[in-house]
Formats: sequence, C-alpha cells, structure tokens
Amino acid sequence: MTIGKIAWDDTVLPFQLDLSDIRGRVARLDGVLNGILAQHDYPEPIEALVAEMTLLTALIGETMKLRWKLSLQVQTRGALRMIATDYFAPEAEGEPARIRAYASYDPDLVTKAPAYDQLEDGYFAVLIDQGPGTTPYQGITPLAGGALARCAESYFAQSEQIPTRFELNFGNVPQAGGSFHWRAGGVMLQHMPKASPFAKDGGTGEGGLLRPEDLLRDDDDGENWRRVNFHLDTVDELELIGPDLPPTDLLVRLYHEENPRVFDAQPVRFGCTCSEDRVRQSLSIYSAKDIAHMTTPEGLVTADCQFCGAHYELDPQTVGFEADK
Repeated sequence: MTIGKIAWDDTVLPFQLDLSDIRGRVARLDGVLNGILAQHDYPEPIEALVAEMTLLTALIGETMKLRWKLSLQVQTRGALRMIATDYFAPEAEGEPARIRAYASYDPDLVTKAPAYDQLEDGYFAVLIDQGPGTTPYQGITPLAGGALARCAESYFAQSEQIPTRFELNFGNVPQAGGSFHWRAGGVMLQHMPKASPFAKDGGTGEGGLLRPEDLLRDDDDGENWRRVNFHLDTVDELELIGPDLPPTDLLVRLYHEENPRVFDAQPVRFGCTCSEDRVRQSLSIYSAKDIAHMTTPEGLVTADCQFCGAHYELDPQTVGFEADK
C-alpha cells in the first residue's frame, strides 16, 4: 500500500447524526504528524503513542472555541515518562488550528512490546485554558483500557458524563518512491447531552471506571448508541487513512440511514508558541546566583524547545530578576 497526500489531510470534519442525537468528528493527519515526530528520534513504540495522542488532541480540540487552548498529558512510571500535547484554537474564523506534541521516555526501559505496554502506573489528563481572567480546568483519569483512546473515553465518562467513542488508526506507511510517512485517521462519537448526567454505583469498566454504556439509561438512547457504534466497528484501516475515501463519503458509507450532517472542516497545522520573550519570562524568577549555575562554559544561558526544536542563547546578564535593565 502506498499513499500520497490528499486534499483532506490535516483537517478535522465535524458532523452530526440527526436521527441518533449523536455528534462526532473525522480527522486526517499527515504533515502535522510528521512535523511533530520529525523533531525527535523516538523509538517506534514511543512514536506510536505520540501519534495516538496527537490524533486524540486534534479530535477533542476541534470543540475548542476561538482562542482557547487544550492540553492533553499522560504521565507514567514506565518506559514512557510523559506525553504532552497542545491544541491552539484558531485565532479568527477561517484560520487553521495549531497543534504540537512531544514525549519524554527512558531509552533503557523501552522494549519491543506493544506501545501501550510502555506505560505503567500513571494517569491521563485534560487541561483547558480559556485565556486571561479565567481559571484553567483540569480533569484526570487513571490509565486503563489498553489504549490511550480508551483512557480518553474514560475521561469523558468520568469527568464530563458524556458517552464518547474513538476509533483510530495510525502508522508509518510507505509512499511512492519507497519512503515512509506517518499518517493518522480517526472518528470520534459523542452522545448529545440528553444522556443521563449521573451514574450510580460505579462503572463497569476497569477498576470501576465508567464506560459510555453506563451513562445511557433511556432505551432509545442505548439503542441509538449501540447501532451507531456497530457501524463504526466495520470501518477499516484504508477508510480511515487511505487516499480514496473522503471523510464525507465515509460518513455516508457508515451512517447513510442516520441523516449525517457535516459542518465546515477545520484545518490543522503544526505550530509552536515558544519565543525568546517566553524563555526570558520563565527565567525571571531566578537570581543572578541561580543564573550563574545555568551558564555554559561559553558564557551563555541556553534553552531548547522540546516541541519544535528551537534553540535559544541568552546573555546571563540580561535574564533573571536581577538582570541589567
């Protein structure tokens, strides 16, 4: 299978299934994902985890309003120490959203086991920043379910009480000419808010966590949810990341009986917010003595952005709260 770039790459398409009271998104990532992974030489299992988190971030982030910021994080005691992703909502109508991600890991602990096995005893977190004058929101759920997508579903069930399903596919696929290129595609489903806002007596998931089905008390809601998910179970790899089936056609193939309605697609680009001013601001809490301990033999204070690889070199006399003005 060889895949070239197509028009729907690096977009998120919102949709709604009117007959089922279910909303969703279809995402395709290509250049964005490669731009993120090209910043580091990750082992293959770590690359796969970063790809999965980036795709989840694109799907969840599309719900963000203008100028909001969504961050996803995974922290564990396993070979993978942390994944951090950021989604910056468009600053104006018609502009692309921006996304970035990076991972830290212990190379001595990485194995050839499946990607999720590189995680151990950790948590999945969602952070939402609505801008100046607001209090950032944070929700946390334990790692469970055997995939980061299942962790995200648990978050929505536990923290938002919204039944949510993700179907994802991603990989380093061959291109014309023999090169390889990371691609990802996925579908996110959410039952509209008329689902029960409460679930008593714990959940049926791993460790008593809530599952989407635990939130659906109404028989009609439950039947709609099961039927829509049954059709999503039939989707295959090429339908999610292949070049021949646009997301609009995928929705018709899966849900033509549900009256699918699509909205404007949201383009997504790789983007980072680091700058020299931000580096200076982060160092402004340190004294001249502290700054001296950070200075290189060449007499510079240096900083590297883990997200985009940018390298900054600063005069130590100009940083810290005792800096020369």
